[in-house]
Order: sequence, then structure tokens, then C-alpha cells
Amino acid sequence: MTSTPQAVRRATPRKRRPATPAAPDPSAGLLPEAESVRLLNPDGSPLPARADYPEPPVEALREMYRRMVVGRRFDAQATALTKQGRLAVYPSSRGQEACQVGGVLALRDDDWVFPTYRESMALTARGIDPVEVLTLLRGDWHCGYDPTVVRTAPQCTPLATQCVHAAGLAYGESYQGRDTVAMVYIGDGATSEGDFHEGVNFAAVFKAPVVYFVQNNRYAISVPLSRQTAAPSLAYKGVGYGVPSEQVDGNDPVAVLAVLNRAVAHARAGKGPFLVEAHTYRMEPHTNADDQTRYRDADEVAAWRDRDPIARLESYLRARDVLDDAAVAEIAAQAEEYAAGLRERMNIQPTVDPLSLFDHVYAQPTPQLVEQREQVRAELAATQEGDA
Repeated sequence: MTSTPQAVRRATPRKRRPATPAAPDPSAGLLPEAESVRLLNPDGSPLPARADYPEPPVEALREMYRRMVVGRRFDAQATALTKQGRLAVYPSSRGQEACQVGGVLALRDDDWVFPTYRESMALTARGIDPVEVLTLLRGDWHCGYDPTVVRTAPQCTPLATQCVHAAGLAYGESYQGRDTVAMVYIGDGATSEGDFHEGVNFAAVFKAPVVYFVQNNRYAISVPLSRQTAAPSLAYKGVGYGVPSEQVDGNDPVAVLAVLNRAVAHARAGKGPFLVEAHTYRMEPHTNADDQTRYRDADEVAAWRDRDPIARLESYLRARDVLDDAAVAEIAAQAEEYAAGLRERMNIQPTVDPLSLFDHVYAQPTPQLVEQREQVRAELAATQEGDA
């Protein structure tokens, strides 16, 4: 056998293996921006326009301003009613007006809203009777409105359970060929609950058209965000489920509506869920039963007061000649009229029928329930005869 000389072997070029293509980034298109999306400065002056988040029509922004003003006046009136004993409890959403109203305006009337106990302002902005909204907090009924009529689920008191409800409803709507979108309002504390993770995961796997809208107001009652998560922001939680996410300045009404418009369009197009985190702040205590001085100081609250979303949008619309003194005064008058009507109706003592306890337990009452109802009816009749 003839061997190849060493010099010849060295001169023969070796075939190079084709370069291995770079693996695709599994997080591409999923991660939120490193900084919150913002379209207005805190003083209301505009920032450069963005092609990825186009500014909503000016008519929509003016309507957003109107609903925010009315919503804040409603919130103040509800707080006063609590102090007067007309409500058992009231969780204020003052300071979160851009989120409360922006979520509603991003939806169609035939879409669904899944609120928490703090979304009273969002529900009134959706056009639901304010007395019906406050029925839960008054203690009359678990839900004062018909969810199927207003396409709004009952206000959810247990944290995050509505995340699963929304995923199921949205999947069902999609399965039947409808382009309905469900928007879930949740707080930062709810993202630590198992139902949040189950709901987002289910929605992602089955491409349910859900927008998970996290209002990060920095406190889960008294627990600060730093004790809730070590993630750069709550919006990063979406990547673990293959869900695109974004974070936005929750006190910038223009940016909130722009980001939510994109999130809703994504879900409606059949691309699955979208997670939005809005950085905002709860100006009032958790509820009227909360002592906020035990976990935050007045300087912190004052700093956020300077980021008022209503003042921010008003300044911007005035600069664009969409609002003037007369328009602002007219909207303020509408808000006062709204609050006066609510106050008058809430001061009427409701008539409570003890037998209503058995209503709506089942679509068809069971024999046991019928028997219990008749027992209570007999006891009430006997009591009335004794009083006579």
C-alpha cells in the first residue's frame, strides 16, 4: 500500500462542516420592553410618536377623560357612602383611573370583562347602573347586575379565580367561531396565586382570546411588590407560558389605551392571550378598614399624586385644543349630577325579602331547597302572627 506523503496531506484542504444555524430565540416577541411604554410625560407633554403603539383617536381620548372624571367622582361618593354606613366596605381605585377606564374603552360591547372587587369604577365606565355595581359592597346580593346582559362577570373577591373563568369563557367563544375577547382585571398580588398561573397557561395552550391586565399598584393590601416577586417586572411572567407581554405607565392614559388596543387586537386575531402590566398606584387605603400608615408613608403617596392621570390627560387635550374651560366645567357638572343621583338612590333603604335567600341557588330548585324554603316561610308567617 502506498502512503500519501505528509507534505501532500498537509496541502490538501479539508472540507469545512457547514456552520450550525443559530437556534431561534424562544423568547422572541414575548418579552416586554425593558422600560414601561409611555406616550406622555408626567406634565402631559407628548413624547415622540411610536409606530408600534399608535396614539388612539382624539375623540376616544376625550371620552376617556370624561369617563375618568365621572369615575373619580363616583369613587369619592362611594367612599363617603361607606363612612355613612350605606356600604359595608369599599375598595377605592382612585389613582388608577387610566387603567379602570382604558380597559373598558379597548373592548367592544359584546366582549367580556372579568373584574375584581376594586373594579367598581370600570363597571360604571362600562355603563352598568352604579347602584347595581355597589350591591355587592352593600351586602344585598353577591352581584347586583345580570352578567349575561352587560357581558361582565360578577366582581371577584377571591384573588385570581376569575383568571380561570375568563380562559374558559374565551376558549368557548373561540370554539364556536366568535371573535369575543375577555379582559381580566387583576392586581399585583393576584399574580402570586395559583389560579393566575393556571388561567394563563390554559389560555396559552388553547390560544384563548384573553387579555390579562395586571394593575400593579405596588401593594397587595400591605405587602409591597418586593415581597411578591423577584422578576424584573410582572410582565415577564408571560414568557414562561409563551404569552407575549408588555408593561406600560399606568398613569399615562394615552399609553394605557394604546397598549391595550394592541393587546385586544392580538387576542381577537386568534393569536392567543396577551399579558399587560400597568405600573400605577392606589392613592387611598386598601379599603375603608385599612390603616395605610402602617406600611407606607405620606411622602410616597404625595410623590404619586404628582403623576395624576386625569391632570395628565387634561393638560395634553388642552394643548391640542380638544378641551377648554367650558368643556372641563361641563364634564365636572356631569360628574356631580352622577354622584348626586347615586347618593339619592343609595339613601333609600332597600326592601329585603328573606325568602330571596333561596333564589338563584339552582336553575331548578332541588326538593331539599324547596323544603327549606317552605320551612322559613312558615317561621316568618308565625312570627308575623305573633307580632299582630
